[in-house]
Amino acid sequence: MLILIKNAKIVNEGVICKSDLLIRNQHIEKIETCIDQKVDKIINAEGLYLIPGVIDDQVHFREPGLTHKANIYTESKAAIAGGTTSFMEMPNTKPQALTQDLLEDKFKIASKTSLANYTFFMGVSNDNISEVLKTNPKKVGGLKIFMGSSTGNMLVDNKDVLETIFSKSKMLIAVHCEDENTISKNLEKAVIKYGENIPISEHPIIRSEAACYKSSSFAVKLAKKHNTRLHVFHLSTEKELVLFNNNIPLKKKKITAEVCVHHLCFDKSNYDKKGAYIKWNPAIKKNSDKKALLKALIEDKIDVIATDHAPHTLKEKNNNYLNTPSGGPLVQHGLIAMLEFVKKKKISFEKLIEKMCHNPAICFNIKKRGFIRAGYYADLVLVDIDSPWVVAKENILYKCKWSPFEGEKFSSQIKYTIVNGHIAYQNGKFDESKKGQRLLFER
Repeated sequence: MLILIKNAKIVNEGVICKSDLLIRNQHIEKIETCIDQKVDKIINAEGLYLIPGVIDDQVHFREPGLTHKANIYTESKAAIAGGTTSFMEMPNTKPQALTQDLLEDKFKIASKTSLANYTFFMGVSNDNISEVLKTNPKKVGGLKIFMGSSTGNMLVDNKDVLETIFSKSKMLIAVHCEDENTISKNLEKAVIKYGENIPISEHPIIRSEAACYKSSSFAVKLAKKHNTRLHVFHLSTEKELVLFNNNIPLKKKKITAEVCVHHLCFDKSNYDKKGAYIKWNPAIKKNSDKKALLKALIEDKIDVIATDHAPHTLKEKNNNYLNTPSGGPLVQHGLIAMLEFVKKKKISFEKLIEKMCHNPAICFNIKKRGFIRAGYYADLVLVDIDSPWVVAKENILYKCKWSPFEGEKFSSQIKYTIVNGHIAYQNGKFDESKKGQRLLFER
């Protein structure tokens, strides 16, 4: 099939230019100022921006085993509506992806149900090293280590295991960094002070800056010791930024970092209004942290923006602090929320696309995605940055049916999402006749 996109403002590789783009079957065939030929479909993109599909390197789609919260079909559909064409999903499902067979089971589910492209992280525990070392670097996004208590028995706290993985793995290692002992002590103090009525505002005190820094600095130390390819997920503090370098081109970095949408959009003053709906691990912290994270992103100390999309049901979220799980849904609204930063001139459009599209592809060596280039997969998004709308229950696509942005007015709308040359989403309507593909890696 031939699809011609006419008169688009293309945002790609640091430049915005008006151009046409031709898609042949799954790939971009050419990008020229004026393309005039017979095609199967023409999209008039006058007034719209054309960007590469977002690659979200950290999501929890809850399948298998936790499908009362979400599943790969529902959340990939929400992703497509939000301009995300590829996702990288975490191993803390039921069962946890701690063996090669269990990991492949997730790929099989996605091949049948995912509307977006996909990969899944291999999980690491204290006792699955032999399975971890079998992971195929060309077919799996990376290894995921929880160096914090977010996931119960997936916590890796055995230093010998960590030394072995960091020294022997040929894979990128992605880490969640919070120190369990620090958190436990802080929680103990909070229980003594408040009993079962711990206010949500205590969350960044319990899951503190010190807990984050102790764990992330240890991970960076291990990576430097063993020359490991390390990616640190969801930075939440200004203090951690000293661990990362902006004087090295991304392709040469061995240690990279990510910030999530919620750590850029919210700070501790928002707990009063939004409560547990913004309870994430690591915690949303001070306004000064939020500002420092944005500054570090623009200055290239932080390389990637992701969502850490992690839905729970409203029933689960409407509990007291001790019984409310951390995490929330974001993948439908991540790009749209960040485009508000562009509108307010807090970040350039070009830099945003670098952090949400180009850099995930570079960090993970994803094959032929993340850029608008001839020969690359046609994963593309057309967005209208002057089309206001309000997030409301009736337009939320997550299975959990809520969003921390509910009631928020956004300036931009996704008009088209194209996945592997297939128009998967167009002006609020989906074409589910084709599924996404397994991501492959050039390693």
